Amino acid sequence: MLFSWTSLPPRVAVGRCASTIQASVQRFVPASGCIDSSALEQLQAFVSQASRLFVISGAGLSTESGIPDYRSEGVGLYARTDRRPMQHSEFVRSAKSRQRYWARNYVGWPQFSSHQPNPAHFALQDWEEKGKLHWLVTQNVDALHSKAGQQRLTELHGSTHRVVCLDCGQLTPRAELQKRFAALNPGWAAIAGAVAPDGDVFLKDEQVLNFIVPACDACGGVLKPEVTFFGDVVNRTTVNFVHNKLAESDAVLVAGSSLQVFSGYRFLLAASERKLPIAIVNIGPTRADHLTDLRVSARCGEVLPAIQL
Repeated sequence: MLFSWTSLPPRVAVGRCASTIQASVQRFVPASGCIDSSALEQLQAFVSQASRLFVISGAGLSTESGIPDYRSEGVGLYARTDRRPMQHSEFVRSAKSRQRYWARNYVGWPQFSSHQPNPAHFALQDWEEKGKLHWLVTQNVDALHSKAGQQRLTELHGSTHRVVCLDCGQLTPRAELQKRFAALNPGWAAIAGAVAPDGDVFLKDEQVLNFIVPACDACGGVLKPEVTFFGDVVNRTTVNFVHNKLAESDAVLVAGSSLQVFSGYRFLLAASERKLPIAIVNIGPTRADHLTDLRVSARCGEVLPAIQL
């Protein structure tokens, strides 16, 4: 372990206060107060002393890019609607569910794919470029880290920007599938509701009845976004790869994740077993709070760019 942290007191409204963010994304970002100056100083020391930093990012990193998360209090998708994300078993077994999913995804894709990285994404890319960040694991499927130029990256749950055939395994760009949708459904249109973290939108069932879903152009198989749906498991090879990267690291930073999903939380358990120092930057409590004494409750887009290397 690099050093021991002194337990932090409850956040105190001193030091740097949250800056204004664009009104268009404000509704997706949970409320946060001023950054505790002591916590920020400790985070600076934490990053400075790490030489091979392992970072795990979550949906809270992308809310400042205008992509809602699922669980944030008051502003997350679960708080605002009664809709729930697609389940893996439902997608695989039901052609009707696939039709509904792809119709909604087709409508939401132009907006979802247009989102751009925010200052937190670019800060992490800068850390990589300067040799501070050893590996970044993101639980997000929005490809914003890739758009920011991140190279030392594992997309733990895949990416909505890729499509996989469940039969032959062929991977194709999501943008190409959008063209096929348009060609097969001329004149079909629907007005989108709220866009979910995976690009899904809310449409009524009757709106999707005549929507045509193409098959794999290589084998005629079923097409699915190359993401881990709820109820599915992350590929074991990917999990082992990430564990190996964690073993090469000397500190762990969580950025914008409550770690409620075990697929990400398991790496915090492994880090704790290795006695690696852990820091968390996230608005609100996380599943791993008991594993660290250093937690900064603030926006990643404000905190991460403030760290000096």
